[in-house]
Amino acid sequence: MVILDTNAILRVILKDNIEMESIVKSTLLEQSCLITVEVVAEVVYVLTKVYQINRKAVANMLQNFFRIKNIRISKREVVSFALTLFGNSNLSFVDALLVSYSKIENCDVLTFDKELKKYLANTK
Repeated sequence: MVILDTNAILRVILKDNIEMESIVKSTLLEQSCLITVEVVAEVVYVLTKVYQINRKAVANMLQNFFRIKNIRISKREVVSFALTLFGNSNLSFVDALLVSYSKIENCDVLTFDKELKKYLANTK
């Protein structure tokens, strides 16, 4: 198993370096690849803050990328719900993850953030 880092994922999504994109695509065809929650968070950050891609588009890009056959996502259900929430709200991706953990894994979240509390209350 190979763990993909942020830059590997970005090369395929952005198609901005043909040589690197080709290496990543070959790896995806030949091996099982893991993407961690932490890497997903960094990819979301880079796409929205550095590349200025809107939230909904980022969520859609990643959901589509995650459909590639040999990709395994840590906490796939949590990440998927968080991406959908992120794309349809003003929550940061980390806050969307917290709401997702609350809903999917029935975790309690201790926060003083009023907006986050509102979303948490709606998931129970």
